[in-house]
Amino acid sequence: MATTTPRFQFTAVNGFFQQDSAPANAALEAVTLPGLGLLDRVYDTDDAFDPRGEKHPWERFAHYLDHLNRSGGGQTVYKLLYAARHGEGYHNVKEAEVGTAEWESHWAKLDGDGTITWADAHLTPRGEAQARAMRTFWADAASTLHLPLPPRHYASPLARCLDTCALAFSGGGGGGPALPEGARFAPVVKELLRERLGVHTCDRRRSRTWIRETHPAFGFEEGFAEQDGLWRPDVRETLAEHAVRVEAFLEDLFGSESAPIVSVTAHSGTILALWEVIGHAEVRVAPGAIVPILIKAEEVRGEE
Repeated sequence: MATTTPRFQFTAVNGFFQQDSAPANAALEAVTLPGLGLLDRVYDTDDAFDPRGEKHPWERFAHYLDHLNRSGGGQTVYKLLYAARHGEGYHNVKEAEVGTAEWESHWAKLDGDGTITWADAHLTPRGEAQARAMRTFWADAASTLHLPLPPRHYASPLARCLDTCALAFSGGGGGGPALPEGARFAPVVKELLRERLGVHTCDRRRSRTWIRETHPAFGFEEGFAEQDGLWRPDVRETLAEHAVRVEAFLEDLFGSESAPIVSVTAHSGTILALWEVIGHAEVRVAPGAIVPILIKAEEVRGEE
C-alpha cells in the first residue's frame, strides 16, 4: 500500500469526553456511555450562542466545533469521529472459549472448527443485537440530547463491520434509519480501516463482488481491488505498521471529507492504532461500543 508525504499532523483534543482518559483498570473495555460521555463544560462561544443557558450540551459542543473550524482558516481542521467497534463476531466467541494464547498459536490460523466458521467472521446473534442497540442509541440520543448524527460513514470491508454499520444506521435491524434529516445511507468501504493484517483468517476479507452483492448501499474507495491482496498467511502486521495505515486513512479523510462529524466502524486493533497516531490514551473498546474523539489536523505542507 503506497505511502505519501504527510500533509497533516494529527492530535487528539482532550477535555470534552469522559473517555479522553484511560480507565484506572487497563483491562476494562469502554462501553457506550450515555450521551457518549460528553462533559457538560463551558465553551468560549456560549455567551453569544446560548446567553440564557437553554441549549443542550451537545448543541453547544456542535456549535463550538463549527467555531473551531471557522477559526482554523483551513490550515487547522477539526473533526469529531464516532469510533465504533463492530459487534461480537464468531472469532471473538472462539477466542473466549480457548483463551488468547491458544487462539493466537493455533485456532486463529484456521477457517473454523467444524462447528462455527470465523474466516472473515460474521456477527453472532449477540453481535447483531449489539449493532441494533447502536441504532436505538443514535435515534434516542438525537431526539432527546440533540446529539448530531453523522452524515458520513466509513467502514472496514470485513463482514462484521459492514453488518454492524448497516444495522446501526440504515434501519435494517428495525426502526427507521439513524441519519440526519435528508441524509442518505451511503457508507464508504476503506481498506485502511481493516484489522491488523495477516495470519488470522478472521481478518482476510471477501471479494469486492461479494461486498457489493451483500451490501449494495455501500460504496468503495477509488482503487478498491476485487480480491484481497493485502492479507498474508505467514506475516502479521505490527502495531507500528498498523498505525501507518490508520494515519494514511486520516490523511485521506481530512484531505477529502468536508463533513466535520463522521462515523468509523472498525476493529479493536484499528482503534488502538488510531490512538497511537493521535496520542490518545489507550482506551480498549468493547464489541458494539462507540467512543467519540475530537481530532485536530494541522497542515504541515501545502497541497502539491
